[in-house]
Amino acid sequence: MQLNKNSNTIIGAIIGDIAGSYYEWKNTKTKDFEFFVETATFTDNTVLTVAVADIILNNKDIAKTIQQHATEHKNRGFGHSFRKWRKSKDLKPYNSWGNGSAMRVSPVGFAFNTMEEVLQKAKETAEVTHNHPEGIKGAQAVASAVFLARTGKSKNEIKDFITRKFDYNLNDTLDNIRPTYKFDVSCQGSVPQAIIAFLEGTDYEDTIRNAISIGGDSDTIACIAGGIATAFYGKIPEKMIEYVNKDLPENFIKIINEFDDKYTNKHIEN
Repeated sequence: MQLNKNSNTIIGAIIGDIAGSYYEWKNTKTKDFEFFVETATFTDNTVLTVAVADIILNNKDIAKTIQQHATEHKNRGFGHSFRKWRKSKDLKPYNSWGNGSAMRVSPVGFAFNTMEEVLQKAKETAEVTHNHPEGIKGAQAVASAVFLARTGKSKNEIKDFITRKFDYNLNDTLDNIRPTYKFDVSCQGSVPQAIIAFLEGTDYEDTIRNAISIGGDSDTIACIAGGIATAFYGKIPEKMIEYVNKDLPENFIKIINEFDDKYTNKHIEN
């Protein structure tokens, strides 16, 4: 099965995840790196992004669908607390402030057409696991950035909204962040950095290079930044879509294509 060659919604987050997967444990502090290393592959970021797309497309139960997808692909780098949740019967949230809520939320920004809906749906997809205020906030910030980018807002408008609404400091620069930034799986310690990577990017690929170049949780930061960048720029290089096609399971491709067909990014030039 083949991905749509003009795929332009959640594929941006997925490509970021795959490109960043190699560098998560072999951090780089430069933008001059091999974009797709041979051993790069999709991680928990992709699994749960696809799960959220499946939830939206088919109006499925959020917790059960996330559990299902995570169980089918359980060896993709899920965190300890999430693994315990996945195996549980009651599926109660565990008050996480980790960036797992933010990494999976980009489909929400593409699928809903008012900010109120986006914020509510982002909260719903987060709180089944990440019901800590910072976990919900991270998901809402990313989903709203995707929504604003998709609907033609400028980078300054996106930055101003995220700063006012979520009190994230987006005035820092990658050059300032890069030298001392370390692995940080919290929303508050990775979502602002991912958004800054997008704000400083010149196109989709440059955004992913920005995200990976600061080190840390590279696959997740690139996944978050990639989702926003796709919404903003509206097009992914076909060579990247072709590359990741061979790595993705057929059921993922089917969901991505169906999501594209229903929620094609009708990009408005900024």
